[in-house]
Amino acid sequence: MNAQTSSSIPPQALAGIKVIELGQLIAGPFAGKTLADFGADVIKIEPPASEGGSGGDPLRQWRMLHQGTSVWWQVQSRNKQSVVLDLRTDEGREAVRHLIDEADVVIENFKPGTMEKWGLGFDELSRSNPGLIMLRISGYGQTGPYRERPGFAVVAEAMGGMRYLNAEPGRVPVRAGVSLGDTLAALHGVIGVLLALQARHASVSGAAPKGRGQVVDVALYEAVFNCMESLLPEYSAFGAVRQPAGSALPGIAPSNAYPCADGMVVIGGNGDSIFKRLMIATGRTDLSVDAELATNPGRVKRVAEIDEAIGAWTAQRPVSEVVDVLNAVSVPVGRIYSARDIAEDPHYQAREMIVPVTTHDGLTVQVPGVIPKLSATPGLITRRAPTLGEDTERVLGPRRP
Repeated sequence: MNAQTSSSIPPQALAGIKVIELGQLIAGPFAGKTLADFGADVIKIEPPASEGGSGGDPLRQWRMLHQGTSVWWQVQSRNKQSVVLDLRTDEGREAVRHLIDEADVVIENFKPGTMEKWGLGFDELSRSNPGLIMLRISGYGQTGPYRERPGFAVVAEAMGGMRYLNAEPGRVPVRAGVSLGDTLAALHGVIGVLLALQARHASVSGAAPKGRGQVVDVALYEAVFNCMESLLPEYSAFGAVRQPAGSALPGIAPSNAYPCADGMVVIGGNGDSIFKRLMIATGRTDLSVDAELATNPGRVKRVAEIDEAIGAWTAQRPVSEVVDVLNAVSVPVGRIYSARDIAEDPHYQAREMIVPVTTHDGLTVQVPGVIPKLSATPGLITRRAPTLGEDTERVLGPRRP
């Protein structure tokens, strides 16, 4: 499917919600992209070109470019409008202030204090727009002793506990190949915006006909930390500092990556009944009936033995055979996908997760589809990513500085 025309767009969950996106790069714009996918009217404010610079969100120039623009841009800025304003000038700030006065949500991911320095802090903005919801994404949050430190996802992943665990034992921790800290923060930000919209709706009164807005304060490190599962409770209760374990999942067995004759697979055999089926399928009926291995605590004690048994079976077979055999007995198993595997997979296609869009200069690019999938008010890609300042004149009209 290509971007849909306005005449073919079904009702969308966030239709009528106006969002002003002031952020750059990943976290703030990912939040804006997610809201736009579900019908929010997202106006992205971008800086003009400076002397010797290209202007706009720096992500326009990140990674692989086609005719000077990142193909990533087609994901991060789809469904948005681009307006060029220089927020370092009085004229630029006045113009964006007018836009925010008419908005439901403003998104920013600058260093804390920047918006206040520009006269665009929440207290100032909410005087003229008391229903405004302000999503603020930063490295460490708007309060606390670290609030003024610069924060990127790489640091947040380290401080949040993820990087410590993401390693082979005894080796240097590695990062995931994508900016998980930014994306996790963006998704927490979207949740916060939706909660704040619901609270605003509930607060509508004669004195507040639009309801009361609020600040959604998201810190990158906290978004990562929120996904660290048992890390803190185990330390608090037992003084246990969880250690890196490579591809295994400590305390839950078996769950690991295993070598095959022509590659690797991941297998999750950690359910009690699943484990039995897995052992029978691999020819280890003895382990399937071992009373100590009937539940997870016993399997954890003997995880090395179990992993060795599974690995010995997978190593003698190609990936396709391992996947087919284990799927047939309902044991979770999967190949480790590359970009090519994803693009060619029929399930991705059937779920409309591979969507072609056409750029302004005629290049057709496949981008990830919209999630989550709503049955009545689905998210859609209705517009390609904008060129720099493409919508400035239309959006600002006579107020253009």
